[in-house]
Amino acid sequence: MQIATDDPRRPDVLALLDEHLADMYATSPAESVHALDPDALAAPEITFWTARDPEAGDLLLGCAALKRIDAGHAELKSMRTATVARRRGVAGRLLDHVLAAARATGHHRVSLETGTEDYFAPARALYVTRGFTVCGPFEGYSPDPNSTFLTLDLSAR
Repeated sequence: MQIATDDPRRPDVLALLDEHLADMYATSPAESVHALDPDALAAPEITFWTARDPEAGDLLLGCAALKRIDAGHAELKSMRTATVARRRGVAGRLLDHVLAAARATGHHRVSLETGTEDYFAPARALYVTRGFTVCGPFEGYSPDPNSTFLTLDLSAR
């Protein structure tokens, strides 16, 4: 598996992000969906990565993004594993890569928003294994019964 910065507007990435958005809207009320569209993921304050399998013709395995909030704080966005790559450790490797990149750029904290529904339980469990803890809303989010907010103090690890 190779993880590298990428363009969220590549055709295979667009398909994965379309699937991601469809699942978000199928599991959460529209006002509780905070996923970004591909153009937003290409903004200068966002770094976007994909995980690919070079031995399978550069097959897209997953994606993740890191949005800079300020010099010390970033937000994890658009973590998604392709259906064909589920249960192969893709999400964990992507998350570890993004957290390492956040540390390398001087961020001291990474936060995220995810859903409260059972559909999101595997994601929440993954974040907890990496040390994320529940926090309040951050950076423009409001309290929402359909959202769980998590944060990780990178300086503590």
